[in-house]
Amino acid sequence: MSYYLVILIGAVLVNNFVLSRFLGCCPFLGVSKKIETALGMSGAVVFVMTVAAAVTWCLDFWLLVPYGLGYIHTLAFILVIAALVQFIDIAMKRFLPPLHAALGIFLPLITTNCAVLGAAEINHAQLDKLSKLVASGAAAKSYLASFGEAVFFSFAAALGFALALVIFSGIREKLAHADPPRCFRGIAVALVTGGLLSLAFMGFSGLVKLPY
Repeated sequence: MSYYLVILIGAVLVNNFVLSRFLGCCPFLGVSKKIETALGMSGAVVFVMTVAAAVTWCLDFWLLVPYGLGYIHTLAFILVIAALVQFIDIAMKRFLPPLHAALGIFLPLITTNCAVLGAAEINHAQLDKLSKLVASGAAAKSYLASFGEAVFFSFAAALGFALALVIFSGIREKLAHADPPRCFRGIAVALVTGGLLSLAFMGFSGLVKLPY
């Protein structure tokens, strides 16, 4: 349990995908003007990143690695992510049309969201490392445990993305009523605010020893 707690703290606070690894900056800036759209995007990313982690891990373990197809893993992961995003797009259009309209082009762009693909790539690297350890007889944990860690890590990373997005959208809603200097209006003040938020999250560096 403590190991999973370390993964959670590491993915959400220490190595936040947006504010520390700078992945997923496009939706971070694009849908953060209102908390409602930020929450909708956060839910979509949490679902896609978690399910994509489970599917891509199984695809990697059962097909790509055994048959020596690891060199196409990035392409395979993108196809999986695209299918999941298409499913969410159809579901939102059917059941949540206002949120679907508010997210606009940024919902399909989850397909190319580097945060989702980044989580799958990190899990691929961990699986590759574990495969080499098993081959040398030095592995101390099972593949089943590795699968659980990969899914949980991706879920935690998605929560970190959601946390950063909601905090940032709350700040931007407040800034919409402010009167900054002309040179800082629009996207400029958003970039400065994002930088300051990133500096704040850097304060968590060294809080835990990261397994991922």
